[in-house]
Amino acid sequence: MEEDVWRFLAWHLQKAGIETVLVGGAVVAIYTEGLYQSGDLDMVPDEFERKRIEEVLTAIGFEARAGRYFGHPQCEHLLVEFPKGPVELGEEFPVTPAEELVSGEILKILSPTDCVKDRLAGYIHWQTRDTFDQAVLVCKKQAERIDWSVLKNWCKREGALGAYEELEKAVQRE
Repeated sequence: MEEDVWRFLAWHLQKAGIETVLVGGAVVAIYTEGLYQSGDLDMVPDEFERKRIEEVLTAIGFEARAGRYFGHPQCEHLLVEFPKGPVELGEEFPVTPAEELVSGEILKILSPTDCVKDRLAGYIHWQTRDTFDQAVLVCKKQAERIDWSVLKNWCKREGALGAYEELEKAVQRE
């Protein structure tokens, strides 16, 4: 569900010249093939232009909600948020997102490895166990696409090698 809505929105925004990167829980939902459900799409625009974003989304049936949120009357359970950028993963900046070509437009999303970093950042900085569990799910479903050496080096730079070791054990254990 999240993936279809993301592709639809990102395609229309990109067509209008508004580049976004999908981050957060919706990326987990996509890479776990729906094992995790997010409930929202976090799309970081290259430049925050609320008026232009609102124009594009209104034209395709979305309505502005409080703050940076948008919703669609036929999809009430899924909100779209446009947090201000840039995309950062802990102390890592800049982040180079993965690209996907959809009907002639390039859509951007965190790579599986960067998605795991994003989830681990929540675990490291806020001790949120659910984000750790999401990182484990992504590692299992995207095993061939995870760069473990990049994850290990990132955790070292974040001062959290223990989080990497815990992740490695959790993925091997299950």
